[in-house]
Amino acid sequence: GEVFIHQAIETIEFVLGMVSNTASYLRLWALSLAHSELATVFWEKAMLSTINSDSFIAIFIGFAVFAATTFGVILSMDVLECFLHALRLHWVEFQNKFYKADGYKFHPFSFKQTIKDSQQP
Repeated sequence: GEVFIHQAIETIEFVLGMVSNTASYLRLWALSLAHSELATVFWEKAMLSTINSDSFIAIFIGFAVFAATTFGVILSMDVLECFLHALRLHWVEFQNKFYKADGYKFHPFSFKQTIKDSQQP
C-alpha cells in the first residue's frame, strides 16, 4: 500500500512538472512568434511602402526606419528571450532537480572575523 501511494505521488509530481515545462516553453514560442510577426510588419510598412518610390531619399529614409526599428525592437526582444530562457533553465530546471537546501546558514567572508577566529586558542 505504501509503495502504491508513493508511486501515485511521484506520478502526479511528474505530470505537474511536464505541464509546467510545457507552459514555460510555450512562453518562449510566443516570443518567437511575436518576433516573426513584428519583423514582417516592419518589413511591409517601412520598406515595401518606400521601395517603389522614385525618390532615393524616400528609399533611404524607409530603410533607415526599417533598420532602426528592427534593430531596436527585435534585438530587445531577442535579448529578453535569451535571458528568460537562461533564467528558466537555471532557476526552474536546475533548482528543482539538483539543489537541496539542507546545508548551513550562509555567512559572508570577512577578514576581521577570520583574523579574530585564528587568534582564539
